[in-house]
Amino acid sequence: MIIHPTNQKKWSPRHETFVQTIANFYDLANDDTGSVVDDYNATTLGIQQLLREAIRQNLRLRVVGGEWSFTGITATDGIMLNTKPLNITLKITPGSVHSAYAKTAGDLYFSQCGVSVQELSDRLRKRNRSLMTSGASNGQTIAGALSTGTHGSAFKIGAIPEFVVGIHLIVSPTRHVWLERKSYPVVSDAFLQILGAEPVRDDELFKAALVSFGSFGFIHGVMLETVPLFLYETYRRRMPIDAVLEASMKTLDFTGLPLPYTHEDPYHFQVVINPYDLDNGAYVTTMYKRPYTDAYTPPSISPAGVGPGDDAPTFIGGLTQVLPGIVPQVVNALTKQQYPTYEAVWGVHGEIFSSTDFHGKVLSAAVAVPADRVPEVIPLLLAINETDGPFTGLFAFRYVKGTDATLGFTRFAKTCVVELDGIFSDRTIRYCNAFWDALEAADIPFAFHWGKMLNLTKSRLRHMYSDARVDAWIKARNTLIQDENALKLFTNDVMKQWGLDTVLTAAPVA
Repeated sequence: MIIHPTNQKKWSPRHETFVQTIANFYDLANDDTGSVVDDYNATTLGIQQLLREAIRQNLRLRVVGGEWSFTGITATDGIMLNTKPLNITLKITPGSVHSAYAKTAGDLYFSQCGVSVQELSDRLRKRNRSLMTSGASNGQTIAGALSTGTHGSAFKIGAIPEFVVGIHLIVSPTRHVWLERKSYPVVSDAFLQILGAEPVRDDELFKAALVSFGSFGFIHGVMLETVPLFLYETYRRRMPIDAVLEASMKTLDFTGLPLPYTHEDPYHFQVVINPYDLDNGAYVTTMYKRPYTDAYTPPSISPAGVGPGDDAPTFIGGLTQVLPGIVPQVVNALTKQQYPTYEAVWGVHGEIFSSTDFHGKVLSAAVAVPADRVPEVIPLLLAINETDGPFTGLFAFRYVKGTDATLGFTRFAKTCVVELDGIFSDRTIRYCNAFWDALEAADIPFAFHWGKMLNLTKSRLRHMYSDARVDAWIKARNTLIQDENALKLFTNDVMKQWGLDTVLTAAPVA
């Protein structure tokens, strides 16, 4: 394994929302011996040596993926590890599949932690396979996207944690495990022997580790369930913000909504509202899943690099700090230019959702709410814009099937993720805080996207998820990481603020 200390002493995420003082920043890479299995296993040993050395120096450690998170959830004052060069992927053979696995080896694909979601789409396409869904902009690493619950708007599929079925987790300098559900076994003993990993099959531990933002150990690899390569047929139309649209946003029953197909539910459903252009209606994006054929024209990308599936942060960074009085004109002009309507645009997943970079210094905040409360949320957003605005950006509503991940933020059976995408400024942060307080005052359940801006305390966390869920997550962490020094190693400041750093006096035995 290649370990390169850069001696970097400060680190900022991609969006420059904060600066973290660190002890050191390491670039990691696999060896290149000609055997990807040997190289992968050598990296496991190399990571364990890094953990051992960090514990010896009493330093905390955190993994850097695509650097897309907006808060200190992925940061530490100790050692930061750049995993992007750790990009091995493997096709799974029948001999690596458990006899009780519900599908076939062809449905599975193994990815090392640093592979970006865009890379996965590109590599899977060569095998005539596809991810089921992803976020809108796909520069995230697969491990980072998993760990924060990154989602799309495939409302019958769910977020990225819903198609991860196995996790190779390095939990200490002396222990690494293969974690999967007991109720859904995936890999064979032969596969485990290849990795040298200890098998842990436990539904509750797996559900807790799915969304754990780097605190359950070093995620070295993940097993993904994929689907046959398919095409999206995509549309973006303006529609009135009226009772018909609000009913569809509440129930996901599209009766009466002027969609391209009135007798077929879309695969993907998203609504974007520009608060300064309400009379012209919302932007409604629908995508339909179609069998793959070569007979299509790939989608074009705008001069600013915005593709048909991209969300507002890809272009909203084009705004600068503007005077409040001209916010409406500036937002309208940029949205009109960079967020056009379109009809019947076709592409595979990696073409429709292709952006790997945001432009400019942006802020993105998102909360999940029950879909049936959306009609109450829209007037809240607009009212707060009058009292605590003007918000320099757009409001998006994306729909996701609920997750069973213990602290998965898309936790409602029919989840709507309300996204506030704007420029990074004190005024934008003030607006977001006012919105979150208004949700609490209206008794509308919500949960923060772990990778975006949030305002979380111990009490708010437990109110969102319940004492039982938070305690189960803490117990699972202590069960998987039985070394107290390793627990401290994978703890950072925000975990302490949220009360997720608890070390149980007698760690349970897995």
